Amino acid sequence: MKVILLALFFILSCQSISAQIIVGGDKSIGNSELLSFPKTTATNALTDTRTDNDRGIILPAVDMRPSFVNKASNNGTFIFDKSSKKVLMFENGIWKELSQGSGDIGSLVLNTSAEEGNGVVIGADATSAEGVLVLESNNKALVLPHIENPHITVKSPYPGMICYDTKSNSLAIFDGAKWNYWR
Repeated sequence: MKVILLALFFILSCQSISAQIIVGGDKSIGNSELLSFPKTTATNALTDTRTDNDRGIILPAVDMRPSFVNKASNNGTFIFDKSSKKVLMFENGIWKELSQGSGDIGSLVLNTSAEEGNGVVIGADATSAEGVLVLESNNKALVLPHIENPHITVKSPYPGMICYDTKSNSLAIFDGAKWNYWR
C-alpha cells in the first residue's frame, strides 16, 4: 500500500513540474525564458554588450514554403527558404522577408532523409502549430543567443543563422551571403 501511495504521489508531483530548457549550459538568466542559451553577456545587465558567444540558432532550410492549415497558430514561424535564398517569417497568413537581396546556399548541407513525426513541442503537452520545434507558452519566451558584432565574431556563419546582436541591440540574420539586422 505504501508503494502504491508513493508511486501515486510521484506521478502527481511530476505532472505539476514546470521547467526551462537551457542549451549548452547550466544557468538561466531569469525565469521568464522557455528556451535560453548560456554566455549571454558578462554581467547579464541590459547595458552590457560583452559576450564570448559565437553560436546562434540555425533555422530549418526548406525547399517549399509551408502552407499551414491553422494559419493563426503558426504566426512567428521562421524558415530559410532555399529557392529565394532568404530568411522568412510567417505573420498573419503571409511570409515576410527578413533578409534583403539574395543569399547563398552553397554551404548548405542537404537533408535527404524523409521527414517523420510532428516535431517537438516545448512548454505544453500539445499545440495546433506545425513545426520542427514549437515553443508554446503564455508567459515565457525564447531568449536568442547573444553575440557581440556577429558579422565579426562568427567566423563561419551558416545560412539561416539568427542571434541577438548585443552591440546594435538588434536581431541579426545571416542569409548565406551577408548579415541583415532588424530593430
